[in-house]
Amino acid sequence: MSERIRERANTRRWRMNTPEQAELLKRRREVGGGAQRRCSEEVLRGGAQRRCSEEVLWGGSRRRCSEEVLWGGAMGRFNLSDCKLLFDIDDCFLTDDRSLYGSADALLVFHRAIKKDLSNLPPSPRPSFQRWIWFHMESPTNTERIPGLEKLFNLTLSYRSDADIVVRNHLAIRKNPKDKIVIPQKDKLVCWIVSNTNPKTGTVVRNRYYNELKKYITVHVFGNATGQFLKHEDYYSIIASCKFYLSFENSIHRDYITEKLNAPLTVGTVPVVLGPPRENYEKFVPGSSFIHINDFLSPKSLAQYLIMVNRDEELYKSYFRWRKHLSAKPHLILQNQEFIQPICTACKRFAALQLSSAFDLFVGLFYGPWIDCKEFAVAHPHTIHS
Repeated sequence: MSERIRERANTRRWRMNTPEQAELLKRRREVGGGAQRRCSEEVLRGGAQRRCSEEVLWGGSRRRCSEEVLWGGAMGRFNLSDCKLLFDIDDCFLTDDRSLYGSADALLVFHRAIKKDLSNLPPSPRPSFQRWIWFHMESPTNTERIPGLEKLFNLTLSYRSDADIVVRNHLAIRKNPKDKIVIPQKDKLVCWIVSNTNPKTGTVVRNRYYNELKKYITVHVFGNATGQFLKHEDYYSIIASCKFYLSFENSIHRDYITEKLNAPLTVGTVPVVLGPPRENYEKFVPGSSFIHINDFLSPKSLAQYLIMVNRDEELYKSYFRWRKHLSAKPHLILQNQEFIQPICTACKRFAALQLSSAFDLFVGLFYGPWIDCKEFAVAHPHTIHS
């Protein structure tokens, strides 16, 4: 071990957030599958602290205990121990204690929490060994360009498939094929849960498409946008009660495919998607698992197709054949759970990532070649003009 790493390891300290975490530190040595870890516990300023006194050996590779500091007001919305509880992720130590910034291996910065004058970012210079992770889950339409962020970040945490740390709701391969596929009982034809209708967030496309679609087929609409508040405990059951669900994204961009697709796939409902092209969706889910509006000349022709599928039981069932070999997992829906999955994913992936130089977020990366609303409007003029 180099002198520099030994010095950092011997001086790194951080606060334990839960009794369970503190209990783990009582193990002086863990041996299993070639892995060895030794950590010591000490009490500083009346609180339990931990420092990693050795490198971690796992499967012949060498990995240091890593510490990540969360930077951004949104980070305090959930218990930092949820990574272990919900995802069985315990690959790093997460903390929102900014006093530990100087010894942290990584800094996770939430884009929407950054002030325009950058006054709430850590002071320069940063520790030479530290990597900054840019954390953002919104589309470019809803991303403010903040001057001064150029050359600050080493890694990206995003839904984009070309991000360093990708966060998505992936389908899982079943260990054993499912013999019988059970479709929940349906009492509604088409449903849509929508809260945001603000045109500034890119919703013009989907709003106009919906307003045209509803002329030809009944759509049951729930959510704050209609004044009909939907309880969290009713979210999945409502979607499951519908034959089709409008998985309409608020803006059209490459890879911007959100939980609006995952929810119907999870509960046994056919999603009708409005978003990037079909080819983009098929990177993540089978093409036979959803209906894309691009496949129809107009909202009227889509409505006619949905009515036809509703009358054809075998055709409707064909949209669920993928479930024989794949399964979808429910995503977290409570407001205080919004950031758990991406932050825990960063914790899991960070140790395996190589150190990279800082880059410009807004040149060829986050604002690369996107599928935007103008391109979509050319292909589907009926969605823009009534």
